[in-house]
This record gives sequence, C-alpha cells and structure tokens, in this order.
Amino acid sequence: MVALVVFALPLPPLRGFLRRCWGQLWRAFPGAGPTWEPALAVQAPAALPELAEDVGESNNAPGFLDNIFWMAAPKSRRTIEVNRCRRRNPRNMIKIKTNIDVCPACGHVKQKHVLCEHCYAKVKRETSLIRAEIKKIEGGPFNTPTVETLVLYQGEKPREQDQGKRIIERNRKRPSWFPLN
Repeated sequence: MVALVVFALPLPPLRGFLRRCWGQLWRAFPGAGPTWEPALAVQAPAALPELAEDVGESNNAPGFLDNIFWMAAPKSRRTIEVNRCRRRNPRNMIKIKTNIDVCPACGHVKQKHVLCEHCYAKVKRETSLIRAEIKKIEGGPFNTPTVETLVLYQGEKPREQDQGKRIIERNRKRPSWFPLN
C-alpha cells in the first residue's frame, strides 16, 4: 500500500528554497529528475512485515527465546549444611570490639585513639556559629583578610601579641572544651 501526498507551499521564499534543494538533488542523479515541485511520498505496509528467513539454517521462524542472553545456572541445589557453613563462616560474622573506652571529657562511649563523636559535634556546632559571625562582618568569602583570626568570648580582652589580628567577638561565655587561642 503506497500513499502519495502533494503539498502546495504558500510561502514564496520557502518554495524557492525547496526548489533549489530539489534541483541540487536531481543534479546529483543526472537524467533521473522531473522539473516539478517536490512531493512527499510515504510508503506504509498494510500489516507488520514478515521476518526474513535464513536460508542457511532452517525454515522455522525464530522464537522469542532465541534473542535471550543465557547465563550459567547451577547444576544442583546447595545442601543445608553447605549453606550454613558458608553463612556462619567466621570471616562473615560481626567482630567483637575490644578497644572501647569512655571519653574523659564528656563520658560518652568511644573507640580508643579515635575522636569522640559527641565532643566533635559540639566543636563543629561552635565553629559554624563563629563562621556565621565572620560572614556577617565581612559579607562573603572574597573579602577575607590574610591575617590570623582571634575569637574573643564574653569578658576576654586582646593581648599585646594579638595586635594586627582579625578579632571575632562572641556574646557568650567560652565553653570549657573550647581552648584559648
């Protein structure tokens, strides 16, 4: 079943452009082209096309299992003993930790030679508040001076050796775990 559709183009510039393109196409194939305006031809099958059969193999049409990528499958079922031995292997079991200690600063449980998570969270929270103060003063990261920063809490005064440093003042008492600069 073949359908032929012919369009009449209303826009003169577009019509001229298509005529030039059509002319170049026919010049590429000499002796084959008419001089009339382009047409759109659409060929559509009446039903789905039949699959081409391979002459070399067989006359049967390919089945839906022919295009599947086959993977290896076990030949026999694993026994319960084998499964339990595999699952209960000592390397798969949870290791018992013997290096647990109590944090001397806050009393929470932590691993030895590892920073206490509770103490670290407090320091991180205080540091973020100090950074917020710095952002208020300077207005952004590109206005940062190249001098050392000194954090002063309520009731603290700068020393003589702190002259020329950037001073950030906090309106609260210094936490016991936050060291003096």
